[in-house]
Amino acid sequence: MMRTQKVRLYPNRHMMKVLNSLCDYRRYCWNEGLATWNDMYDLHTIEPSSSRPSAYSVRNELVANKSNWQYALSARTLQLTIADLGNAWQNFFDKTQPNWGKPRFKSKRAPRQGFKTDRARIVNGKLRLDKPHGTKVWYDIRLSKHADLTGTLKVVSVYCENGRYWASLPFEVGLNAKVKTSKNTAVDVNVGHFNYTDGVINTLPKRLNRLYQRIKFYQKRLARKRVVNSKLATKSNNYRITRAKLQRDYCRVTNIQHDIMQKFTTQLVTDYDKIVIENLAVKDMQMTHVASKGLQRSMFGYFRQVLSYKCDWYGKVLILADKYYPSTQRCSECGHIKSGIDKITLQGNTAHKTKHHEYICYNCGVTLERDKNAVTNLLMLI
Repeated sequence: MMRTQKVRLYPNRHMMKVLNSLCDYRRYCWNEGLATWNDMYDLHTIEPSSSRPSAYSVRNELVANKSNWQYALSARTLQLTIADLGNAWQNFFDKTQPNWGKPRFKSKRAPRQGFKTDRARIVNGKLRLDKPHGTKVWYDIRLSKHADLTGTLKVVSVYCENGRYWASLPFEVGLNAKVKTSKNTAVDVNVGHFNYTDGVINTLPKRLNRLYQRIKFYQKRLARKRVVNSKLATKSNNYRITRAKLQRDYCRVTNIQHDIMQKFTTQLVTDYDKIVIENLAVKDMQMTHVASKGLQRSMFGYFRQVLSYKCDWYGKVLILADKYYPSTQRCSECGHIKSGIDKITLQGNTAHKTKHHEYICYNCGVTLERDKNAVTNLLMLI
């Protein structure tokens, strides 16, 4: 079983230059490989007798045309980059992928730069990258102290973001199943909070709202600088400082959201044996501008992703309700399903003048809280 540990790296000045050069080399390999792939595809469309592009043929083409400076860098960077490029082209023909789209060229101005290697090792609590042939000066990279380094290390991803270096360390480990509790639960996801049988989890605390206000402020300042100074704006020191502050706040928001989701999903797989959630079409729901920002910040997709692999890890059962299952419109007391003008919307029901959080059954007359009613309906699927 694979468990990924994200740790911060503390390289010295020499290894900083090495990491930066490897990040640049991966970007160079990706762009050269993508250009070669496009040329081979154009040739195949003109002359069908020529071979179709593949990761194997593109890699051989780049290796055959290697320059002298490339031999001073890790050969595995090129190999793994072209392998990722091949996977990106395969995903392009599968529209069910979450970030579906045609592979694009990488920019050196992107906020995150990184590379991969499968020859890294953990030596005395430090990360040791593979040293190219002929290199004499090489150092191990110190890791953050809280890292759990147990297991067999696989392909390591190293990246630089906002002046800090991070590593994603996947370990192959053996995990024991959680103790069976014979308890079941259901989770009703909403914008800003998640409801389940034992309470409510707030996914948008006040500290996040303060950060979002600062992000909005920095974005306005950057936009104003680009309007006033045009292309010269990105070259000023004030622009770089403001952009660094914006990236810092984005990282803080991500860390807070991930911390909430990780703790909540761990609590679910620890306390319950069967968990029911809705299989929502989040992309279709984001088509309306009214709720798109709240849906994006509530991280429905990330919650399902984390809960899915944790249930597989610890031997728990995850049940996905159909996206057309009327958990909100169905009465948990009598089973009546609202339709037509009786349906509950984001604004409640204007015809009957009910509020958003109210559920009034027009068949049996019971009055329920909307979110608790949805949780009860999801529990009936077990």
